[in-house]
Amino acid sequence: MSDFTTRPEIRGTFGAVTSTHWIASTVGMSILEKGGNAFDAAVATGLTLQVVEPHLNGPGGDMPAIFHSAKTGKTEVLCAQGPAPAAATIEYYKAQGLTLIPGSGLLATVVPGAFDGWMLMLRDHGSLSLREVMAPTISYARDGHPVLPRVANTIAGLADYFADEWPSSAAVWTPGGQAPEPNALFKNPDLADTYQRLVELAETAGDNREQQIDAARHEWREGFVADAIFDYLQDAYVMDVSDKKHSAVLAPEDLKSWRATYEAPLSYEYEGWTVHKTHAWSQGPVMLQGLAILKGFDLGAMDPFGVEFVHTVTEAMKLAYADREAYYGDPAQSEIPMDYLLSEEYNSERRKLITDQASTEQRPGRVPGFEHLADAYIERSARDFNVGPVAAQEPTMSHLTEKRGDTVHLDVIDRWGNMVAATPSGGWLQSSPVIPGLGFPLNSRAQMFWLEEGLPTSLAPGRRPRTTLTPSLAEKDGTQLVFGTPGGDQQDQWQLIWFLRFVHWGMELQQCMDAPLFHSMHFQGSFFPREVRPAEMMVEPAFGEAVIGELRDRGHNVVVADPWTVGRLTAALREPDGMLRAAATPRLMQAYAVGR
Repeated sequence: MSDFTTRPEIRGTFGAVTSTHWIASTVGMSILEKGGNAFDAAVATGLTLQVVEPHLNGPGGDMPAIFHSAKTGKTEVLCAQGPAPAAATIEYYKAQGLTLIPGSGLLATVVPGAFDGWMLMLRDHGSLSLREVMAPTISYARDGHPVLPRVANTIAGLADYFADEWPSSAAVWTPGGQAPEPNALFKNPDLADTYQRLVELAETAGDNREQQIDAARHEWREGFVADAIFDYLQDAYVMDVSDKKHSAVLAPEDLKSWRATYEAPLSYEYEGWTVHKTHAWSQGPVMLQGLAILKGFDLGAMDPFGVEFVHTVTEAMKLAYADREAYYGDPAQSEIPMDYLLSEEYNSERRKLITDQASTEQRPGRVPGFEHLADAYIERSARDFNVGPVAAQEPTMSHLTEKRGDTVHLDVIDRWGNMVAATPSGGWLQSSPVIPGLGFPLNSRAQMFWLEEGLPTSLAPGRRPRTTLTPSLAEKDGTQLVFGTPGGDQQDQWQLIWFLRFVHWGMELQQCMDAPLFHSMHFQGSFFPREVRPAEMMVEPAFGEAVIGELRDRGHNVVVADPWTVGRLTAALREPDGMLRAAATPRLMQAYAVGR
């Protein structure tokens, strides 16, 4: 690959912020300039992303982060993934005549986790006050920001639906009855008032920043935010993707009793790098499984843009994702055989399944004592979930519609060596009605549960859904790297491809960003309607007709994407001498890395 890149790789020593929106990145950098650290900047960036990318995340959504503290020397995971409510039982949902949890509306709501997660990070690791960190978000919500064309088009496509079915959403997203024009100034005064009130009430707790932040968390769980949520949910009965109206099962005690938490990461050694990921309540381990399978191939001898590399990585991902669907779930409620899944004994057998032809089968491994889960997945995936065009409020990423929902990502490193990678999501404007007066909707993450007993991903009270959200942190010989991407089931596929090219061919961060990407849709999807597309994969046309033709000759059902539409990766790196580097994808023309 040539040294030409679409934009420069950012380099400096003071700080670097990269995210999926240029405004959020510059907000994060402004916090570093004020003397804040990477945690302050990450919170400000994350909250701003709620305003400028409301179709991809919101305060009522969820957020995993993986971070390194220069003070403690520890790398940890912050889990801000809310669990299923106490009343969310399989029996209740089946009594509604459902076989799948809808991908939108109130039945799909779990405990909202993002706000508490950001506040926990700010309290324990930040240095600035709540007011300082939240000020940019409040300003952009109140004074307006140039609305992305994709946001405007999403709202325009749903304007009639909002007016007919979700009037509280119509009031926020179509003020005066009109969808915003692309790039026009768009305001969300209700959200600005919500966040401003949180700050002001928090400051009544005294001058101590930690007490103020805890006061804001209390107001969210038990104060005016909770009151507004449950005043609405008490009588709300709204349409969802099942074409029926349903009420929520979320209750005040669910929100009151839950807190975001810290945990150790799951780690794997590859080519001298230690790669840290979230545990099996996310899809994070699937990237580690991909590395474990691929460890037995001489990838460095392959062309990183050639058919052998694309085919081998695709087949490895299909095997890893089959295991994800069979075995992953909330480790707090289910036994997850992760040590075995990452063992060389297991993966030496898995990689033998990869031939020069594309597999059309779902092939989870046979883990001793857990074979019934593999059998259940094979049976489940054989069902016909291809139900035709997905309804407008369905929140998964698609390359065929402006009505897609997705996720955001951010990476921050400061001059002291603190670093954060976070992948917030949920609370999409198109997937749940706005809570009147608050300016934001709840999430629809429960759609990732199954309404079948005995699975790690079976719906159960207090269980975390197995999400697709999966930030990354890797380190080798004093070099540390944070990276990630939106993209649902594609997140760890794109990250795996990006990381392999970075490790094996020594590409710079931005070169890896600009390189053509691909992903598989072979396995069962995480979002309603949970489709299976055997041997189907998507590639960017930059691979060229020859590679695409050879992939088809090997049995892949290749869908060619529009140019520059696959992947939304960002990354930041710190070298042992303190040099910082950062990059962001040019795709969709909105992600940016900034730094100095």
